[in-house]
Amino acid sequence: MGCVLSQLAAKFAYFPPSPPTYQVEQLENGKLAAVSTSMPIDNNASLDVLRLPTKRGNKIVAFYLRNPYARLTLLYSHGNAADLGQLYDLFVQLKINLRVNLIGYDYSGYGASTGKPSEYNTYADIEAVYECLESEYGVSQENLILYGQSVGSGPTLHLAAKLPRLRGVVLHSAILSGLRVLCHENFSLCCDIYKNISKIRKVKCPVLVIHGTEDEVVHWLHGNGLWKRAREPYEPLWIKGGGHCNLELYPDYIRHLCKFIQEMENMNTKTHLKKIRQNANKRSNKTCCRISICSLPKSFTCSRPKRRKCFWRPKCPKCSKPKCVSCCMPRPTCSNCCFPRPSCTSCCLPRTHCTNCCCLPWPKWPECSIPRCGNCSCWPCFCCPGTSLRSNTNNPNE
Repeated sequence: MGCVLSQLAAKFAYFPPSPPTYQVEQLENGKLAAVSTSMPIDNNASLDVLRLPTKRGNKIVAFYLRNPYARLTLLYSHGNAADLGQLYDLFVQLKINLRVNLIGYDYSGYGASTGKPSEYNTYADIEAVYECLESEYGVSQENLILYGQSVGSGPTLHLAAKLPRLRGVVLHSAILSGLRVLCHENFSLCCDIYKNISKIRKVKCPVLVIHGTEDEVVHWLHGNGLWKRAREPYEPLWIKGGGHCNLELYPDYIRHLCKFIQEMENMNTKTHLKKIRQNANKRSNKTCCRISICSLPKSFTCSRPKRRKCFWRPKCPKCSKPKCVSCCMPRPTCSNCCFPRPSCTSCCLPRTHCTNCCCLPWPKWPECSIPRCGNCSCWPCFCCPGTSLRSNTNNPNE
C-alpha cells in the first residue's frame, strides 16, 4: 500500500519538460555534445557532456563545466519542471561568479536521461554523479559542495547525510517533505517522499538556506524549518518578495552565495573537523551533564554521580532524603538519620541539648544530668551537695 501511495505522490511531484529542451549527439571524435532547441550551448573544451549509468539501470546526462581558477566543485541538483538545456546559462554564470567547477545532471526521465522519475531513482542518479566526480575528476568530498533546489533538495540531503567530511550544502527553496508541500501537514506518513526533515539532522557540514518570503509553491516555513534543524546552520538568506523560481534575479542571491563559497574555501579540513567536534561537545553538554562537567567523584553507595552544573542533588538510597552521610553528604550529619545539622551520633538531638554523651564542648558533672553543675562553678545543681548555698550567693537577683 505504501509503494502505491508513493508512486501516486510521485505523479504529482515530477513535471519534466516535454519535449526536452536539448538533445545529446555523438561527435566524430567520440565525445558527446549537447544540442539545444531553445538556446545555444557552447560545446567547447570547458564543457564535458556525460552519460552516466546508475545502479537502477538508467542512463542520465550530466554537464561538467570547468573553471581553471576553481578550488571547489559544486554539484547542482535542479528543481522541478526544468532540464539541463534551460539551466545551461545559469551554470555558466555560477561557474564564473562563484569561481567553482560545476556539474549538473538530469534526473531519470528528465531531458535526455532514460527511465522514469521517482524518489529512489533520483537517489541513484546523484550517487552516480558523485562516483563519476571521484573516479573521473578526482574530486573528494572535502572539496565538494552540494546544491539542491526545490525537489533537488531531496537527493542533495540524501547524499549529504552519507558524506561526513563534505565541505558544505546549499538548500535553495528546499522542502521539508513531499506531502508537507501538498497537504501542509506537520507529521510524516509511510507514503511521504523526500523526508528532508529527518535527514537534515545527519548532515555534518555547514548548511546555507536560501528561500523567498513570497514563495507560492514551497512556503517559507519549509526553509526556516530546515535551517533550525541543521546541526551547523550558516547565516540564512531570506529574500524579501522572492518567489519560487526567480531568486537568481535578486542581487543578494549571488552576493550571499559568493560569501558562503569564499568561507568554505578558506576553511581547511582541520578547521572543519574541529568545528564538528565542538558542536558535538555542545550538544552532549546540553543533553547530559555526565559527559564533561561531572568532575566530582562518585559515591560508593549512591548510583548517581555528584555534579556541579545541574539542579539534581544526590539522595539517600534508604530514606530518599537529600544530603545523607551515606550518599555524597559534603558535611557530617547523624549516622542514624538524615538530619541536616551536626548532631549526636547516638540520637538525633543537636549537640547543645544532649546530656547523655560527650558531644558538649565542655565537661558535665558525672553524678547528675545537668551540664556544668555547681560543683564545677557554673549552673546551680540542686542534686549535688553544697550547690544551693553557692547558687544563692551567686544569684544577682537577691
